Amino acid sequence: MTLRWPAAIFIFIVVMADRAWADAPRVTVGSKKFTESVILGEMMGHLATAAGAEAAHRRELGGTRVLWNALCSGDLDAYPEYTGTITEEIFAGRRFDDKASLRAALSAVGMRMTEPLGFNNTYALGLNKSTASRLNLSTISDLRDHADLRFGFTAEFIDRADGWPSLRDAYRLPQSDVRALDHDLAYRGLESGSLDVIDLYSTDAEIRYYDLFILRDDLRHFAVYNAVVLYRDDLALRAPGVVAALLALQGRISAADMTGMNARAKLDRVPESTVAADFLNETLDTHVRSNAETVAGRIWRTTKDHLLLVGVSLSAAILVAVPLGVIAAKRRKLAQPILAVTGIIQTIPSLALLVLLIEIMSPLRALGIETLGAPPAIVALFLYSLLPIVRNTYAGLHDIPIHIRESATALGLTPAAELWYVELPMASRSILAGVKTSAVINVGFATLGALIGAGGYGEPILSGIRLADSALILQGALPAAGLSLIAQGIFELAERICVPKGLRLKPVD
Repeated sequence: MTLRWPAAIFIFIVVMADRAWADAPRVTVGSKKFTESVILGEMMGHLATAAGAEAAHRRELGGTRVLWNALCSGDLDAYPEYTGTITEEIFAGRRFDDKASLRAALSAVGMRMTEPLGFNNTYALGLNKSTASRLNLSTISDLRDHADLRFGFTAEFIDRADGWPSLRDAYRLPQSDVRALDHDLAYRGLESGSLDVIDLYSTDAEIRYYDLFILRDDLRHFAVYNAVVLYRDDLALRAPGVVAALLALQGRISAADMTGMNARAKLDRVPESTVAADFLNETLDTHVRSNAETVAGRIWRTTKDHLLLVGVSLSAAILVAVPLGVIAAKRRKLAQPILAVTGIIQTIPSLALLVLLIEIMSPLRALGIETLGAPPAIVALFLYSLLPIVRNTYAGLHDIPIHIRESATALGLTPAAELWYVELPMASRSILAGVKTSAVINVGFATLGALIGAGGYGEPILSGIRLADSALILQGALPAAGLSLIAQGIFELAERICVPKGLRLKPVD
């Protein structure tokens, strides 16, 4: 109790100071795609709001590089990170003798770091106790004698400098059956018996839930991963009260506290916003309120986000792709280059394209355009929508019978009039089929926009996978399927309106 009153007074002072300093500053915090990071992000959002800021939390933004790049570009003001990740991933290849040298490296790129929040969430390898007992496994070194074990690691762990590559080399592990999969799905793979060993975080609630055995890191390979808050240097100038509120978290979250909060969110299905608010109110004597959404509210919000992503990207694709298809049909030398480029774009993995676009669009941040969230997602969906429309426009025009073209020419129509009054109506059914295909693809691909904070139906789907909550997954999957059917129905109706009646006649049996 003696610590709570000073903390409460401190929070009250910084809140009042920030409100007196300026009108509510806008502060955007982010979090990675695992429960602990989301909870910490919710805490930061609550504290920023309590300090008088207009706070937004971009949840579940994927891996380290996405958030770090967003922080550097200014799309994020702060996010929770771990010291081991900073030294081994963000500044990979550099050596830091102490905390001061790490802070200096961050300061050189305009970033600051809080003191540790109070817990070390390091990597570990886990497996079922029955497997450990049967094979007499107790340390990571013991894995050398069991080359047939099946490993399941997160994609980030497989690629990180401090992850699987260095772990394999340090311990001379012979395993070759190593799969990349989502962190939360790995636990289910372990439970089902399809995996033998997985990577995990030492504060994961699932360790206790699944009664797993943790292999001792006998070579002390894994670094210390103390949780901290990374924030932009200019945040201290724009919102000093927010920074002061975030600093109040230093040393206040123990490993037991964090494990308990993870368990409430993942196992008891308590919303992360509520978990974070309860901890702050109990530990810092704050009076923040949870902003947990109702099911109806979440569906309505994600529907608006999804319609924005699909509507803007598809409309832009139609305006660009139809002329490109016409050019390809009219200028035969350009046909293959146009079809090849749009085809190549279609083959780029969606997540890779999203991340690349964040990097490519970063200069637009100076113009006030966000490079995280909806803008790059809309550009990616626009690019994915081009091929079906371009290809079907080209095919529809290219396949018009030659005698019809000759008849139009004989009537004295100009090339423009021939295109507008004859060729486009003849090709309209094929063009609309391409648009319909793009619309359905767009609705599905738009769910991946949630990985970079674009919202939409992908948000509940990703959260549901992370929390193993089928009901939450369905809150995104069912509306997405329904929207695909609606889009298909709209374009079926458009076909009745736009396609000449004669082209819609069905052959007589």
